[in-house]
Amino acid sequence: MRKREWQPMTNDRPSRDHRDPRERIAVRFFRMVNPLTSRMIPAGTPTGAPNVLLLIPGRRSGIERTTPVTVLDFEGHTYVQATYGASGWGRNLRAADEVTMIHSGGRRTPVHPAEISPDEAAAILRRALAPYHRSRLLRRLLGPSVRPPVGLLRRYRVRIDDTPQEYLAEAQRHPLFELQPKSP
Repeated sequence: MRKREWQPMTNDRPSRDHRDPRERIAVRFFRMVNPLTSRMIPAGTPTGAPNVLLLIPGRRSGIERTTPVTVLDFEGHTYVQATYGASGWGRNLRAADEVTMIHSGGRRTPVHPAEISPDEAAAILRRALAPYHRSRLLRRLLGPSVRPPVGLLRRYRVRIDDTPQEYLAEAQRHPLFELQPKSP
């Protein structure tokens, strides 16, 4: 039997989660708030943001999952941004042909999600947030990769990014989807 090498019980060992601590806090916050938001939207209770629920079928299981998302209504189109990047519900939305959008008060609308290319998404994000003040404080607090959903930034009239490269990096980290109304 081989003897194991002694290791001190300290924080010297690498963590499993290599994300920026600000990103971990943001993910925990959304995961804590999402169950409450999921109950408030169908009841018609204001959430302080332009939120809806999406019923998204699982890409492998087909089981519908309910996800609260912040929408961006801009230039006659409705967009959602994958808050956690291209994982979880973002991948399910990418694979879905049709999802159901539940508005405040419980009204349901079937929609087709269409992923926007990162270059086009960056241009949309930039146009949507261009008129608003750039918050350097929010940029310092959130760091280089954590961003609230674009619909929330537009609602509160603030932007974080400034250059086209920053918008492109954001669009690559957090895919943007257009929710197109289902044709009759």
